Amino acid sequence: MLDNYQVIWRTNTMRPSDVPDLRDLELFREMPGERFDELMRGAYVQTFPPMVDLITEGDMSDFLHVVLEGRVELFASWNGRETTIATVEPISTFILAATVKDAPYLMSARTLEKSRLILLPSSDVRKVFDADGAFARSVVSELSARYRAVVKNTKNLKLRSSIERLANYVVHQYEIGGQNPEFDLPIEKRKIASFLGMTPENLSRAIRGLRSYGVEFDAQHVTISDLDALRGLAKPSPLIDDADLPSVF
Repeated sequence: MLDNYQVIWRTNTMRPSDVPDLRDLELFREMPGERFDELMRGAYVQTFPPMVDLITEGDMSDFLHVVLEGRVELFASWNGRETTIATVEPISTFILAATVKDAPYLMSARTLEKSRLILLPSSDVRKVFDADGAFARSVVSELSARYRAVVKNTKNLKLRSSIERLANYVVHQYEIGGQNPEFDLPIEKRKIASFLGMTPENLSRAIRGLRSYGVEFDAQHVTISDLDALRGLAKPSPLIDDADLPSVF
C-alpha cells in the first residue's frame, strides 16, 4: 500500500497538537504513556489530495487509519454497483475490526478533500492489544459501539420509508449543526442517496415530498421552516438514531 502512495502523498512529522487530540480518543485514552509512545513510533503521518484511494476492499489490513484533517468516504462495490457506507471526519479511526482480526477490509476508502491522516501499522496495534489490557478493553468498547451503530443503521434502512429516512437525515444535520434552520449538506446528494439506501431518483422524490413538511432544498442548501412538522414525520428514536454521526466502522 505504501508504494502506491509515494507519488501523491507528503510525509509529515506529527505535530505537538496532534498528541492531545489522539490521546483524547476513547480508543487511546486509557493507554499507558509508554504503550502510546511505542505505538506512535511506527506511525506515518501523511497528507493526501482529494479523491485518492486509501484502501481497497478485499486487501489485507496493513494500517489502522486516523483522520486528523479532511474527510474520507467509506464505500463498497459489487457487480458494477457502488454504495457509500459512511463518511469519516476528524478525529476518528477506520477500519478497526479488520486491524484487530488481521482480516481483509470489507470496505474501500478514499479522500473527499485534502486530508491528513495517521497510519498506524496493524501489526503494532495488535501487539499493543495483546500486551495492554486497558487498550484491549477500549478496543472492545469501540467495536461494541460500532456494532450497535450498524444495527441502528440497518433498522433505519429496513423500517423507514425513503422520505422518513431523508427526514431523519435532515433532522440529524440540523441537530449537529447547532440547530440552525439553514445549513448546507455536508456531501453531494448522490452520496447522500447512496448512504440512505436510495437511488438518486428516489432521493429527488423524497426531497419534493419534504416540501409539505416545511423543508426546502436549493442545490446543497437546506431551509427548515416547520421543524415540528418535520419531526412529526421523522419520529427520531434513540433506538435507531445516534446523537453522533454513524461515520466510523
